Amino acid sequence: MSQLGYMMLALGIGSYQAALFHLITHAYSKALLFLGSGSVIHSMEPLVGYSPDKSQNMVLMGGLRKYIPITRTCFLWGTLSLCGIPPLACFWSKDEILSHSWLYSPFFGIIASFTAGLTAFYMFRIYLLTFDGYLRVHFQNYSSTKEDSLYSISLWGKRISKGVNRDFVLSTTKSGVSFFSQNISKIHVNTGNRIGSFSTSLGAKNTFVYPQEPGNTMLFPLLILLLCTLFIGSIGIRFDNEIGEFAILSKWLTPSIDFFQESSNSSINSYEFITNAISSLSLAIFGLFIAYIFYGSAYSFFQSLDLINSFVKKGPKKFFFHQLKKKIYSWSYNRGYIDIFYTRTFNSGIRGLTELTQFFDKGVIDGIINGIGLASFCIGEEIKYVGGGRISSYLFFFLCYVSVFLFFFIS
Repeated sequence: MSQLGYMMLALGIGSYQAALFHLITHAYSKALLFLGSGSVIHSMEPLVGYSPDKSQNMVLMGGLRKYIPITRTCFLWGTLSLCGIPPLACFWSKDEILSHSWLYSPFFGIIASFTAGLTAFYMFRIYLLTFDGYLRVHFQNYSSTKEDSLYSISLWGKRISKGVNRDFVLSTTKSGVSFFSQNISKIHVNTGNRIGSFSTSLGAKNTFVYPQEPGNTMLFPLLILLLCTLFIGSIGIRFDNEIGEFAILSKWLTPSIDFFQESSNSSINSYEFITNAISSLSLAIFGLFIAYIFYGSAYSFFQSLDLINSFVKKGPKKFFFHQLKKKIYSWSYNRGYIDIFYTRTFNSGIRGLTELTQFFDKGVIDGIINGIGLASFCIGEEIKYVGGGRISSYLFFFLCYVSVFLFFFIS
């Protein structure tokens, strides 16, 4: 959603070329990440089953870099691209949007910069929880990160009540002639055997199934998307020629609709570009650093440091930071309370209006129609008992009605 926000921000401030540029670069990076996620899910399904609550749960992952190295490499490059690390695709478009946001309004620049750091944080968090540390699927109570509210791995993952199906037999496919049917399970020394022995902390030796790299049918598109992620950013890079500034993407749009191209008298110099790039890169690196502190391996250098206790040694200050940490986590866990605000503000009003409309429709509109029908039915039931089947009675009532009508008509 943050990348769509970047595009809408660029459109709102009049930077149409930057919005289209980011749409293209973000599409390749996101496609690489989505296909990489599918590769991870495909490798986890033989271990945990085919339920999305398990095969898509990062609580059960970790340490997959040893078992699916090609997927891990492609996913890492896609993550770094979406974070805005040069010279990958999304860096060029995101840097252009950030630069135009600051030129248009400092308020929009602050929002875009904060979003850049936040994107780097949550994307690298996904990578660390999936590929860093150790495989957690065989240890339901084991976590390679600290047990704290800030180290929560998943907001939707469910606790696994049953043990992992260790008797699951993987089907072995013979090597075929086609490139896409070849078995590549021996691309890494740790993945040569599909089933291996693993000793738990209790000393019981059990046999487990480990994740495997998917076939070439899935890896080949990953590599194609990786190449696009590496080089697609060149279509929006502005070059200087004898005539003036030139970019491949600029030929797709009319130059007159771009406010930022009109406002620039000459091409962007190297100093301004490097300054903008350094600030954008600093935000991305800061987000990566925070994610690594919170979700990195338990045996890393940063996990051994308690940054809060190193600066805060007194009780009241430590309590204050602990409460602040809980508030931030609660705000993040409840998605910024946007859903609660929307439910209480809009949903309640819409439900009340719906109930009022339903009451008016059934009580008033349907009441009038049903009342007329019921009255006609009752009058007909009463009138049918007046006539006894005699013609003289019908003529008598007919003359009476005609007399009354003539009386009112003449008078």
